[in-house]
Amino acid sequence: MTFIGDIFRLMRTPDLWHASLQYAALLLLPALGGVISERSGVVNIAMEGMMLTGAFFAVAADLVVHNVFLAVLAAMIAGGLMASIHAVVSIRYRADQIVSGVAINIFAAGITVFLLNRFYGLADVGQVPSNNALPNWNVPLLGQIPFLGRVFFQQNVMVYVAIVVLVLTQVVLFRTRLGLRLRSVGEHPQAADTAGINVYMLRYGAVITSGLLSGLAGAFLSIGIANTFVPGMTDGRGYIARTPSASPSRCAASSRSFRVSWPTIMSICKSGRARSSPWSAKTAPARARS
Repeated sequence: MTFIGDIFRLMRTPDLWHASLQYAALLLLPALGGVISERSGVVNIAMEGMMLTGAFFAVAADLVVHNVFLAVLAAMIAGGLMASIHAVVSIRYRADQIVSGVAINIFAAGITVFLLNRFYGLADVGQVPSNNALPNWNVPLLGQIPFLGRVFFQQNVMVYVAIVVLVLTQVVLFRTRLGLRLRSVGEHPQAADTAGINVYMLRYGAVITSGLLSGLAGAFLSIGIANTFVPGMTDGRGYIARTPSASPSRCAASSRSFRVSWPTIMSICKSGRARSSPWSAKTAPARARS
């Protein structure tokens, strides 16, 4: 009974739900990128490598320029460059998209270790100072609400960015002409090409967008949560994010509202909840410092 009581007491603490929402937002960014890429007809399983690359360059840039916004920009550019490789191989040369994605993940794991040893040696990268990390935003007045204020209104700024990206993705995909063309490219590229739509350009844009969002998630992980970089720190989060962005994005097509986002949100909220468990929350910073 003591164990069960501890579980229920933990469920009532706002810190658990605060961490759950934070980790869900971390998965939401690459998941939305995966949705965009999937809708264009390109499977992007390389989000793991894009996140890892973004995490490394975010820390490296932050330690050099001491500017969190430039560090986030560097992470997004790194993720976009990795996505460009996947786009060229998959779209231009029509290679197997799964093989290309796995190869990029392996390449990202290797290149980050190489650059880490090349620029920092065997020593630790070091901690990013808190004044150079992604800040937490305590919403005035709302942040003082018991329980709910801690969960929803005292979050890292990237949590609110992820929510904005979620709304924009829904609106663009299903309420604009660009979204209609993107979905038509993924569902029937021959018909889209006949209608005068540039299939290649839209697919390149969709894949690179997924890389930008994955790099942004990597920056959130390294300079928003861990405040450092260690090899393999993404720990499979890119693969987890790709899971809800694959099948739910297609099975949700029959829904008339919130067609892309609701199944994705439900899946990554469950994943974020698992990631925010006490053992995960305590061991993640320990892994980052080791």
